[in-house]
This record gives sequence, structure tokens and C-alpha cells, in this order.
Amino acid sequence: MTTTNAIPVWDRFVRLFHWLLVAAFFTAYLVEDDLLGVHAWAGYLVFSLVVLRLAWGVVGSRHARFTDFVRRPREVLGYLQSTLSGKARRHLGHNPAGGAMVVVLIGSLLATTVLGMLLLGSEPGNNLYGFVSGVGLAGETGEEALEETHELFANFTLALVGLHVAGVLFSSLAHRENLVRAMITGRKRPNRPEEEQA
Repeated sequence: MTTTNAIPVWDRFVRLFHWLLVAAFFTAYLVEDDLLGVHAWAGYLVFSLVVLRLAWGVVGSRHARFTDFVRRPREVLGYLQSTLSGKARRHLGHNPAGGAMVVVLIGSLLATTVLGMLLLGSEPGNNLYGFVSGVGLAGETGEEALEETHELFANFTLALVGLHVAGVLFSSLAHRENLVRAMITGRKRPNRPEEEQA
């Protein structure tokens, strides 16, 4: 693909969000409790980015909006079936499976970060302590349950990231385009006449 015929697809916010989210999630995941302050601030950044992405999914550019890529489960399954048969159509924005992955990732990241904030709030002196103790999550039993559930969602998110990367690589090969580069430059080649407009 030459840069002269590439068209804008991913706006600056989507690209910045994507790469900051990657950096923040992996920072939090890798440092764990060894550097709790870094872990917590990376988690706050993940939470803030996801909240901003939710807003941008409503008011952002065309391919950033949820209306552009959130599909019914039947459409997602149909797309996956056509992918397995080698007949999946190319989409300029997220394909139906990619759109479903965005939704599930956002949900998992929200759960991970909210549970992490509640876990921090289970310590006396934290701003959230009153709320956490008020809902019965303070103390050793509540803290242990929060920690285990927080770790469960963090590991689930990591598994989703692995599936996401596999999907990106598969789609890049299937449609002969570099989707990683597209998420850096924001540009992709236009659809050919025989390809589905998305």
C-alpha cells in the first residue's frame, strides 16, 4: 500500500488511547505489588482511558463510534464462521469480531480497575475505606475476595489481549494489510469494489 492512496480510519484519540492503554495495562500487570504505587497509578490511568474511550465511542469520529462496530451476536458468529472458511469480508473499521473484542476488553478492564480501586480502599486511611467497609468488603475476608477477583479479571484481560493480537495478525494476513501500522498511522487502504464497505 502506498501512502498516497491510504485513507484516514483511526483518529488521533483512538491511536493514543490504544497505545497508552497497552503501556499502562502491562506496567500495572508486570510490576504487581512489587511497586504498588506504580501499579496503582497505572491502574488509574487504565480506568481514566477506558472512561474517555466510552465517551469517545459516542461522540468520536466515524470508526471510533460504537454504532460503527458493535454488532449483534449472530453477526459476530457469522463473521467468525466466514473467517474459518476463508471468506471473511474486509472492514475499514473494526470487523464484527474485533468490535466484540473491544466491548469485552472494555468491560474486563473496567472490572479489573474498579476492583483494584476497591482493594486499595479496603486499607484504613484510604479515601474509599468508608465505602468499602460500608458494603462489607473491608477486613481480611473482604480484602482477600477483592484481591482474588481483581487478579482473576487481570488474567482474563491478559488472555483477551492474546486473542486480540492473534486476531489482528490473522486479519492482517488474510487481507494482506498491516493492521499494527494502521493503528500507528491511522490510515488504511480503501476497500476494493469486491470488498464490503464498512
